[in-house]
Amino acid sequence: MTEKATAPLADFCAGDIGSAGGKGAALGELAREGFPVPPGFIITTNAYLSFLAETKVGLELDSLLSGLSDAPDGGARTGAAIRSLFAEAHMPGPLRQEILDAYENLGGGAVAVRSSATAEDLPGAAFAGQQDTYLNVIGEEDVIQAVSSCWASLWTDRAMAYRLRQGIDPHEVAIAVVVQKMVRAAMAGVMFTANPVTGERGEIVVDANPGLGEAVVSGRVTPEHYVLDRSGRVRGFTPGGHEVVISGAEGGGTRERAGTPGGKPGLAAGQLAELARLGREAQQHFGRPQDMEWAVAGGVLYVLQSRPMTALPPQPPSLNAVQRRVGPFFVEMFQERPYPLDVSGWMSRGILGMLREMVSSVGVVFPTVEELLPEEDGVVVQLIPPVPRLTLRTLAAPVSLLRRSRHYNPREWTQDPRFAQFLGEIERLNGMDLGPLRWPAVIELVEECFGTMRAIGDLRVSYLPGVLVPVLKMRLMLLFLGKMRLAPALIAGAETRTSQANRALERLASLVADDPGLSRAFREADPRQLLDQVEKDPEHRAFREAFHEFQLEYGHRETTSVVLSSSPTWSDAPEVVLGLVKAMSGERHQTADQTGTAIEELKCHPAFRFEPVRRRVLAAVESARAGMAFREDSHFYATKAIPPIRRAYRELGRRLVLAGVVDAPDDIYHLRFEELESITDNDDGALPATLRDRYRPLVLARAAKRRELEGIPLLDPVLLFGRGRQVDGALVSGTPASRGQASGLVRVIRGPAEFGQLRSGEILVCPYTNPSWTPLFQRAAAVVVDAGGLGSHAAIVAREYGIPAVMGTGSGTSTLADGQRVLVDGSLGVVLPAASPGNV
Repeated sequence: MTEKATAPLADFCAGDIGSAGGKGAALGELAREGFPVPPGFIITTNAYLSFLAETKVGLELDSLLSGLSDAPDGGARTGAAIRSLFAEAHMPGPLRQEILDAYENLGGGAVAVRSSATAEDLPGAAFAGQQDTYLNVIGEEDVIQAVSSCWASLWTDRAMAYRLRQGIDPHEVAIAVVVQKMVRAAMAGVMFTANPVTGERGEIVVDANPGLGEAVVSGRVTPEHYVLDRSGRVRGFTPGGHEVVISGAEGGGTRERAGTPGGKPGLAAGQLAELARLGREAQQHFGRPQDMEWAVAGGVLYVLQSRPMTALPPQPPSLNAVQRRVGPFFVEMFQERPYPLDVSGWMSRGILGMLREMVSSVGVVFPTVEELLPEEDGVVVQLIPPVPRLTLRTLAAPVSLLRRSRHYNPREWTQDPRFAQFLGEIERLNGMDLGPLRWPAVIELVEECFGTMRAIGDLRVSYLPGVLVPVLKMRLMLLFLGKMRLAPALIAGAETRTSQANRALERLASLVADDPGLSRAFREADPRQLLDQVEKDPEHRAFREAFHEFQLEYGHRETTSVVLSSSPTWSDAPEVVLGLVKAMSGERHQTADQTGTAIEELKCHPAFRFEPVRRRVLAAVESARAGMAFREDSHFYATKAIPPIRRAYRELGRRLVLAGVVDAPDDIYHLRFEELESITDNDDGALPATLRDRYRPLVLARAAKRRELEGIPLLDPVLLFGRGRQVDGALVSGTPASRGQASGLVRVIRGPAEFGQLRSGEILVCPYTNPSWTPLFQRAAAVVVDAGGLGSHAAIVAREYGIPAVMGTGSGTSTLADGQRVLVDGSLGVVLPAASPGNV
């Protein structure tokens, strides 16, 4: 051991994570800045590494870690064996003496001994509670034992599992130990400098309990809960349970006793104000909201720890009426968090570029992707519904729309030469062999894919007015006739590529029904098992050929959202299609013909006795339906650009794997398109070795940030849909989207992987839908969706199939459960409990 193993706490700063660990570096920084941190010293990572080098532990640790990836038990036995090594090893004499000298210089007596790993207390990876802390440690032998135990705790099962989830190489971690004078707390707890539940940055949240803070951080008590404003004034207080009070024992260690329940706050107003001040200053110093541990002893407030808050929701936006109106449309598209490559590639240069071109044609400025999808640490954290900005050109929009509606008929859009050119470009791009291409050439191919979207964008600019004008005309006629409520049903049911895909799926389901062996396989196997049987069993040749033909025609469809190139297509995930076929097999649920019923009701109107009125109204309805078909079909063809993009990304990802930049080809989505553009390969086609050091840390950091945000929605549905209308007895409520009532058992389907679970006649409850969900509506008795509105895909398709639908519930998937019998009233927009099948 040539370097010092210990140093005073204030000798370290925030940049010293490598030697002091995350906790130690942060405490050293705070101590240097004058925060009330208990005095102490740090046993550096060099001490830990010296211990490994000077004992047999290091060699045996390397040997155990070499087999960790193949361990069948997830590494539990390996962890136990590593911890035994530390328990059996003796600390080298010089190292032991240096630690004891530092302990003596601190004054001896009671200390807290805390682990401080190099991979903890970092943005996106708190490692809260993953390594051990020892409180009220007294005496030289106990201090040495506590230090050794802290080192061993780097290899607890929970710490190893957490590192595995965070993608941290176990060979690259080390641990320091913080030793501080023990604070004999009268009150202690944690403080968050932003509200960890709502994300509100204007609030500070404090949890407290009498005695040591261990009772709070371990979750053993219901703490006193304070919600403060930024100055420390109390906005809300909830009394604590005081179930247990932990304090230092006389000879070392801790003791517990039952607390005394009481409704009065344990912290005075001045103490809360002081806590808030320390929290504000720590957040300002570190540049992000902090998760802090604190204690009060002898009337003095101490800071025991400060780390970046993780899994913090973004600041809740304040939405205006326009944003609440357009929000459901965007929430449907962004049910999954886009990757950096989604945002910077397909979205910015493809699909949103097309949308920007469309609104620009009527003088409207669409917000930037940065305004729509704010980021932190390179990862999207939030969806902000856009507020399109009008310009002087907007005044001329009616004239422009009318001119285009007369010139471009949506019924004839596939005859436009631009459409044929688009299909030709897609065919060329799909046929290119990527293997021999240099890196810049593959990037150029992706850019050409983005360019194909300009053709679809141009077509939409030309033909969408031919959708809007007829729909407006139809609605005005219906308003005059007093039949406006029929409008949604009248425009449903148009012939589209989606309806053709649904019939093709029906034919696949019929092939299953006609084959007893295949029918049995579809009943008993899950979609992934089915895929294996379909591909390998020679008896299923007819179905296999029909299935392959289906994939050739429709396999470019998205499974999740048209805005996500990271989401697999039907061809990438054939098990999703087999899940749809499985859901469609068996008896079809009988649905009402809402479109036919609406037309018959319209024909009964007295004004229809006059032939000119009848002819004009029905013509307007047909024109509106043709326009809606154009909207659907242009979406269908736009997704044809996704497969060649994904194929190019897989090729680039494969090369990045060979260069050691990423672990799997799909990890490429953690990089931005501009970063991919900046890469150049060597003359032999290989990527430079320097790329690993440049981009691998970015990939790992963004992946960790993404994991941190799991479970946090891009936009809280409550901000859009409220908490639902209060209807007596309703389980959930939302927007009435398709008329009628239906009762049945709930089936919650959260994504395409679960399509095969739906049974005929069940109530489909889901977070969102897109065209790939459409076949499920042929089997569902009703649909209940967390997001969406009257004009959303689910609402339109529900009306087409004549099933009740309730949109924008905000909480259907979390409130309703599989097997629960409910009554869906699509006319009122409510879901009610149904006691028996007769409750319809």
